[in-house]
Amino acid sequence: MNRFAFRCAAGLSVPFLLAACSSAPSSGGDPGTGSSPGGQVTITVGDRPSSSDPANRATFDHRVADFQKANPDIKLNPVETIWDATTFQAQAAGDQLPDVLNVPFTEPQGMIARKQVADLTQVLKDQGLMDKFNPNVLKIAQDKSGNVFAVPTAAYSVGLVYNRDLFKKAGLDPDKPPATWDELRTDAKQIAEKTGQAGYAQLTTNNTGGWMFTTQTYAFGGSIENEDGSKATFDDAPSKAALQALHDMKWTDKSMGQAVLYDIPGISKAFAAGRIGMYMAAPDGYRTLVQQNGLPSAAFGIGPMPQQGGEHGTLTGGSVQIVSPKATDAEKVAAIKWIKFNYLNKYVDQDAAVTSAKAGVAAKLPVGTPGLPVISADQWSTYQGWIKPYVNVPLEQFAPYTKVAAEEKIIPEPPVKAQEVYAALDPVVQTVLGNEKADIPALLTKAAGTVNAKLGR
Repeated sequence: MNRFAFRCAAGLSVPFLLAACSSAPSSGGDPGTGSSPGGQVTITVGDRPSSSDPANRATFDHRVADFQKANPDIKLNPVETIWDATTFQAQAAGDQLPDVLNVPFTEPQGMIARKQVADLTQVLKDQGLMDKFNPNVLKIAQDKSGNVFAVPTAAYSVGLVYNRDLFKKAGLDPDKPPATWDELRTDAKQIAEKTGQAGYAQLTTNNTGGWMFTTQTYAFGGSIENEDGSKATFDDAPSKAALQALHDMKWTDKSMGQAVLYDIPGISKAFAAGRIGMYMAAPDGYRTLVQQNGLPSAAFGIGPMPQQGGEHGTLTGGSVQIVSPKATDAEKVAAIKWIKFNYLNKYVDQDAAVTSAKAGVAAKLPVGTPGLPVISADQWSTYQGWIKPYVNVPLEQFAPYTKVAAEEKIIPEPPVKAQEVYAALDPVVQTVLGNEKADIPALLTKAAGTVNAKLGR
């Protein structure tokens, strides 16, 4: 599940991402010029919220006005176009995309190969941004030569959320979440036996079952698709081992409780109510659990994704900003200035950081929630120092996750038809957790056939 889908499913308000898709022409004037009389550069920027989302639309428009006031030589033409897998190729072929657009992590490599995005390497260097990014995240936007074709602006990596209160009741150390799936299984069984609650639960519905099965497969050393997304690869030993672990926790250890059909709202409510000890999620689940569902903040804990048989990595997702391949040098500069202003300023400018933090506190939002930073470790540390007086989340409870997040290997979602792949894998996970006699190899073979048919279209 890409980040767009994840946040929508979680019921979060996401400024600039919930607009309805619409067609939009590129910058006016001659193709690629984007220039107006007097030397002003005009670029079209996507992701303007629709009129049906007036609060986020007003926020976006205010940002546009502030940017143009600070950059009178640049005119922004905001449009409602958002990335949509079903329409992007047609829009690209018809030159109907804006000059700047927000797209998920799954897309840059394919866009680079199809020459649908501009090379931003030199302008990022010229603007002093090249060394500001987390190199681990920047790889998502680079070709094999290291050239950069997109700007990462938001990222997450899946970890293990756990209930510190249930850990204590079960006699486990709440500062030491399990590091392997063997340890997770042991801890889940102990939680179930000592507290009577499910030691572990897994998302299984609305494509989240396939999404989390993908994460688990990565942690077991496997993959879902081959490199070019032309063939399913999950009909193998790592995926079978991942499903067998779930089967054994459910039916042998009886540590997963009775419920097996969970979507994000359902699992969040059950976890916040103290009925689940552990499940896979990203750090920003803190807001959903604590602020929306009433979990005591002291009970929230998160660690890195448990690994099995080596340090394989975890699933990542997020957003990058792409620029039209037809953009002139002047338009590229304008685009990068807008991207920096709208998405990155709080990380590289102290005044912007403090202003954003104060606004978060005033809105009673979590400020300082750790996650996977898009900026370098040094810049992230500087940013954390700027906002330290305003942080209102228990940072020490994120420590097991943050100690490894910046260095942990991150693996993007399947490159082709990820949502359709997840949909095909949902019933596999549901069957394993709902039928003790489920034939795991047969289920994976059948699902691989279904996925290969989709990938071969």
